[in-house]
Amino acid sequence: MTALVFVDTNVLVYARDAAQRAKQPLAADWVARLWREQTGRISMQVLSEYYVTVTRKLEPGLKQADAWDDVRALLSWDPQPIDTTLIQRAREIEQRHRLAWWDSLIVGAAQLQNCTVLLSEDLQDGGAYGGVTVRSPFTFAINEPAAAYPAPPVVARSHPPRGRPASRRASGLPR
Repeated sequence: MTALVFVDTNVLVYARDAAQRAKQPLAADWVARLWREQTGRISMQVLSEYYVTVTRKLEPGLKQADAWDDVRALLSWDPQPIDTTLIQRAREIEQRHRLAWWDSLIVGAAQLQNCTVLLSEDLQDGGAYGGVTVRSPFTFAINEPAAAYPAPPVVARSHPPRGRPASRRASGLPR
């Protein structure tokens, strides 16, 4: 696979969770392949969620130093920052696809990084969101070609939305 693949938190957690005997080896194989091919992508949200989950929610959890070593290594995957562009993209995704906010941030980060595949167990397998196709790492064969998932170029809005802007005073925001 040569396409860029965005990896959701749950895949990284399963790769470290020895209690998940069926899912752990599959997730670990995916992560290892993405390391080899240098095609894995993540976001700062994923890194934060990963650290908290593996240190506080896994039984037994990772030591903080080990989790931090993982996070430091994953920084080389060029994590998408949570910035204005991502927040605006996530809002558009939330409204258009009726996804939860945190899922909208994940899909938006995958889009902004030009990923064609989003590995996640949390979203519907096969769901397509603006050029990003969600695949479960537990049903999507690691050797399946990603050529079937071409990413169209991300087009920025050419003009602001129509209509009069909402009153800032009514929203409670400063003028």
